[in-house]
Amino acid sequence: MNIDTLNIGDELPTRDVECDVVQLFQYNAALWNAHRIHFDYPYATQEEGYPGLVIAGPLMGDWLSQCVIEWLGDHGRLVSIEYSNRAAAYVGEVLHVGGIVTAVDPAARTVSVELYVRNDAGETITPGAAVVELGAG
Repeated sequence: MNIDTLNIGDELPTRDVECDVVQLFQYNAALWNAHRIHFDYPYATQEEGYPGLVIAGPLMGDWLSQCVIEWLGDHGRLVSIEYSNRAAAYVGEVLHVGGIVTAVDPAARTVSVELYVRNDAGETITPGAAVVELGAG
């Protein structure tokens, strides 16, 4: 990846992700997140009114980070990332993670990227932004 060939509007490769019950359980266990909406289906649906088990928000943020890091490869480093969970996602949904280049600064060797997690309806449920720094040539 060469900073001179990057342009505003370039898209990062989109990756489709689907969280299953085991991944969700293991992720929340690693975070010590014991909220029942992530592992107790009857509680999540009957008590909280969700249509299914809720995917943990930090997991969607991790998917955004992975998207940027995979795109970047060995060509540089992730300088910063931010995101905001705006809507819930549920086990079994296929989500689409990607981004678009929004700024290129050849002098600083930095690239800004707008990120997203979208559901099948095309709604951005987790918008985000990242800045990467590219190595020399």
